[in-house]
Amino acid sequence: MTTRRDFLKHSGAAAAALGMAPAAAQVRPPPARAVIGEAVAPVERAFALDQVELLDGPFRQARDRDRRYLMSIPNDRLLHCFRITAGLPSTVAPLGGWESPHCELRGHFAGGHYLSACALLYASTGDEAVRQKADALVAGLARCQRADGYLGAYPVSFYERLGRGEEVWVPLYTAHKLLAGQLDMARLCGNAQALQVATRFADWLGAWIDSFDDTQWQRILTVEFGAVHESLWELYRLGGDTRYRRWALRFEQASLLDPLADGRDALDDLHANTQIPKIVAAARAYEIEGDTRQRRIAESFWSIVTQHHAYATGGVSDYERFGRPDHLAGRLSGHSHECCCSYNLLKLTRHLYGWQPQAALMDYYERVLFNARLGTQDEAGMMMYFVPMDAGYWKLFNTPFDSFWCCTGTGAEEFAKSQDSIYFHDDAGLSVNLYIASRLHWPEQGLRLTQQTRFPDEQGSTLVLELAQPREFDLRLRIPGWVQPGWQVAVNGQPQTTTATPGSYLRLRRRWADGDRVTLRLPMALQAAPLPDEPSLQAMRYGPLVLAVRMGTDGIAPEQLHVSDQRPSLNHIVGRALPSVYFAPNQSWVTPQDEARLQFSAEGIDGSLALIPLNRIVHERYAVYCRVRPQWEKNPQF
Repeated sequence: MTTRRDFLKHSGAAAAALGMAPAAAQVRPPPARAVIGEAVAPVERAFALDQVELLDGPFRQARDRDRRYLMSIPNDRLLHCFRITAGLPSTVAPLGGWESPHCELRGHFAGGHYLSACALLYASTGDEAVRQKADALVAGLARCQRADGYLGAYPVSFYERLGRGEEVWVPLYTAHKLLAGQLDMARLCGNAQALQVATRFADWLGAWIDSFDDTQWQRILTVEFGAVHESLWELYRLGGDTRYRRWALRFEQASLLDPLADGRDALDDLHANTQIPKIVAAARAYEIEGDTRQRRIAESFWSIVTQHHAYATGGVSDYERFGRPDHLAGRLSGHSHECCCSYNLLKLTRHLYGWQPQAALMDYYERVLFNARLGTQDEAGMMMYFVPMDAGYWKLFNTPFDSFWCCTGTGAEEFAKSQDSIYFHDDAGLSVNLYIASRLHWPEQGLRLTQQTRFPDEQGSTLVLELAQPREFDLRLRIPGWVQPGWQVAVNGQPQTTTATPGSYLRLRRRWADGDRVTLRLPMALQAAPLPDEPSLQAMRYGPLVLAVRMGTDGIAPEQLHVSDQRPSLNHIVGRALPSVYFAPNQSWVTPQDEARLQFSAEGIDGSLALIPLNRIVHERYAVYCRVRPQWEKNPQF
């Protein structure tokens, strides 16, 4: 074990060898390297996953549950449908749900999301057992790949049906997951076989794409295709083969992208998560090609969706669709707020932040991360599909081997990489975006930074710097838009005078020395979040946290907590009326009961209501929105 005294004697490469990065990262094979450079250099760059270590807290606990679940699924069961399709023997029990031999979406998780999640988890932790299991799965899939490059858990006839305009689920969506999983294994685990599998499958897919004229192809694009073109862009970047660029450009869907390029909202009634990955692909195309139209599309979409289609949590969609802008009052249901949408909006936000670092982007990122991601996994590592926004519903989770929704896959990916946006950097210094217990290893600067916090239970954070030698650089701290008067930053116990305002970054530039401590005090307060089209329907935030009314467990049978339906339906569940609460003039309708434990109350029509953060609601009915009434309706003499 490296002692602190030893560490302080070294810098640069020597510091890296003495603990500046997790040991497993030093023996990792090199990732796939790009041949084509990116046209757009980010203003701020993310750190590699292995440079940010999660410390004990809710995100590390979620990652550990995620690992246990991923490791519990046997590779033979993941491979079953691929082997049957390839004509290879398989005698294991098949998986169920969306991975069932009878489901047309089979393969999306087993050969796609699963590999991406394992690759991200290995990159985050250096866990060799995870990598070895994923490597074995790649090898198993390679044995199922046909001589012409086709890979699938279902026959080629699914693509033929799509080409003829016949009913079929979403073959291209699944193709994207297969490509992304292999590319993540190549990029993050140095798996050369995965890159070969992806390249051969993309070549097969490209030949299929070339068999259609433009009119036929535009019809095909009306069926969900994920972000196949994002993977094709990556293959172009890695190999320089212009065919991948040409095929990627064919996925440009004018009906969606042209209005966005003009700043217009034409999203009403579109399937939400069909569109978001396309915009992530546009963001990636901008970074690779430098086409400013693609940037306009990405930025326009982000602004439209986050400002006019999002609930208080930052999540979007009702029955998986967008509605009219600023019309959410009629869109509170048990099928609101699809989890995949939240996952992909975080990915998009991360791209935008790299181009133009703004606190507002990370304010939104934090809101989604703490309200729309954390709390969508249960104690066994199972994931949610919808986050009900209507009252009296509860959270439904997948089953271990018989669900495999799209949101099971994105959830498995999310909780493998929750540290990916805590810190960013540029040539001048370091940005601290999120207040999550973690440790940053930055060997190029001889810096190890430990963030000590119990946020959001603790209203602030402490940063402890370990430096091989004194060094001058910027330390930029996000001052959240929700922070209240009285916020403060101190260095080594000395309060800092600043002109920074909430919703911006505080820049501290100095010659930092080993042992320096930066302490942030970030006081929270209650703030109502009314729906834009019905101000009397309100959620309540405490700092970045959305609170929820606890509505009890009556009528919830144990078998109703986990479902294996193809889509988790809450139509058969009896909800409750929206709670009515009362407020006095110039006062909040929620009252703190125990702020240290994040417990609150409100005066309801039938008595006191208890509220806690939505992400802590498990296995009970709840309500995010309440109908708020003036006190005089209850007490006329008020």
